[in-house]
Amino acid sequence: MNLKEYQLKCKQSAKKNVDKDKEIMTWGLGVAGEAGDLVGCIKKTVNHDNDQTSGIKENIGDVMWYLAMICNFYGWDFESLLYENIEKLSKRYSKGKFTSEHAKRNNTRIDWNE
Repeated sequence: MNLKEYQLKCKQSAKKNVDKDKEIMTWGLGVAGEAGDLVGCIKKTVNHDNDQTSGIKENIGDVMWYLAMICNFYGWDFESLLYENIEKLSKRYSKGKFTSEHAKRNNTRIDWNE
């Protein structure tokens, strides 16, 4: 299955919303909730010796579902969005690694030590 097919299948499995504000809020809060579940599984796996790798995998899928629904809401192609992100990152980190200089892009870095 490619990402376009995935987006369509996500849309077909989603609850229909009449209220557009409620719809996008549902998808955004869904990402946050599932991301919380994901990090909880990672924490339990690493800190509590409680193997939650199946939960990690499941929650990644759930986060992706909500992200696909956000893309559907705005009419964005998920695959194109991912390509744009890789293009941005390859320009930003052209030498293949992150340095503190990268954090200073466009004067957006805040130096808390000043």
